[in-house]
Amino acid sequence: MSDQSAPHGSQHHSEFVKALTLTDATMLVAGSMIGSGIFIVSADIGRTLGSPGWLLLAWIVTGIITVCGALAFGELAAMYPRAGGMYTFLRESMGPLMGFLYGWTLFIVIQTGTIAAVAVAFGKFLGVLFPGVSADRWLMAIDINLGRTTLEFGLSWQRVAALISIWVLTWVNLRGVKEGKWVQTVLTFLKTALLVVLIVLGLTIGRNAEAIAANFTGGNFFAGTPDVGMLFVVTFGSALVGSLFSSDSWHAPTFAAAEVQDPAKNLPRALVIGTVMVTVLYVLANVSYLAALPLHGSADGATILARGIDYATQDRVATAMMESIFGPSGALIMAGAIIISVLGCNNGLILSGARVYYAMAKDGSFFARAGVLSRHGVPSFALVVQSVWTSLLCLTGSYNQLLDYVIFAALIFYALTTVGLFLLRRQRPDEPRPYRAIGYPVLPAFYVLAASGVAVTLLVADKTRAQALSGLVIVLLGIPVYYWWHRGMRSQPRV
Repeated sequence: MSDQSAPHGSQHHSEFVKALTLTDATMLVAGSMIGSGIFIVSADIGRTLGSPGWLLLAWIVTGIITVCGALAFGELAAMYPRAGGMYTFLRESMGPLMGFLYGWTLFIVIQTGTIAAVAVAFGKFLGVLFPGVSADRWLMAIDINLGRTTLEFGLSWQRVAALISIWVLTWVNLRGVKEGKWVQTVLTFLKTALLVVLIVLGLTIGRNAEAIAANFTGGNFFAGTPDVGMLFVVTFGSALVGSLFSSDSWHAPTFAAAEVQDPAKNLPRALVIGTVMVTVLYVLANVSYLAALPLHGSADGATILARGIDYATQDRVATAMMESIFGPSGALIMAGAIIISVLGCNNGLILSGARVYYAMAKDGSFFARAGVLSRHGVPSFALVVQSVWTSLLCLTGSYNQLLDYVIFAALIFYALTTVGLFLLRRQRPDEPRPYRAIGYPVLPAFYVLAASGVAVTLLVADKTRAQALSGLVIVLLGIPVYYWWHRGMRSQPRV
């Protein structure tokens, strides 16, 4: 609720504006989830798992994990309907240090890294429409060798486009939550409709007999898959990086809970409706890919069908499917659709992330100015600081490098937050719970085990170990930062 008692001409609000309806909150869930991943990552998952059946199962498992998380988080969101989301949940269940570690990691890599990765994807698809916006056209570049990984720090035209998209969306959200939610709702509606059209096209006029025979007939559905054992479990878990990243940020409206109308009812509903809707769309999108293109191809294939899903140009699977239907113009159509999608995704991430830094500032765990609302009723300083750090991350890596850093750290805190649900049930049994998690304790326990299991596989798998270890180091670095920060706060003279 806005501060109605503020004098005319006041430069600040004392409270958030409750402008988000159930529809807005649901669009924030769906809009933050649907970005660029669904159009790209199936190529890498297909290469890793080796069969159409396991590709689809990866997306189904990801959907089940995500919906179970939403069911659990709904109870926490209804208990604590204020700005901060997971930061607040962890602080209440495990204490201020754990809350800080999440907020610290969110700022350093989870939220800002996701925004940066999606912005880089924006630049990638803008390059389809405007070839001059290329990742290979460098204005400045420095290669940093990190063992098995080379970090390309610098500025290309693709990254320039990414930076501009971040700054424009940040400016929109500085104008107020009503402006931010309007952009979010419109873009989410458009991109959801476009995703539905993509699915329908792939299942109808895009159906290809050769692809269907290669993917679905005889024993081809699980052909080439190794025996299911511990090695394959690790491989399968590491392959989920892409699908989990594509389904990430489903909890975005909990960050902005203070701006949701009737949050005790609307937040749990938005989380469940949004995650179920997106999960269904994601699985159907992959079915449509497999109906139009064979999974297996070759890197030097002369045609789109010859390259298949696993060797689609620059992993742009959806673009390859549209090209197979409409020819070269299909790539342009798909690029435009994905640009709309990634802008909607990043708008939601930018809007929601700043609310966590606001909550941290209120607790003395972030820059004090981040805890002040502007005359538009938004944490403007938090939005600006978020955009600055995100811009720096845009200069440090490719899309795939950024998402590998993000997902490990995110999984750790998803699991811990759900453990917090169990702790709060025991520690505060009489606290009002307008909504109780469906399937408790089985489904929340499954979610903890699943999220933890995938995180462990990322540490074990060769492909993701370096990034996962980096994510773990970032989390642990937050411990000395917490004590240094709060010692500095205590040493400041009281006014």
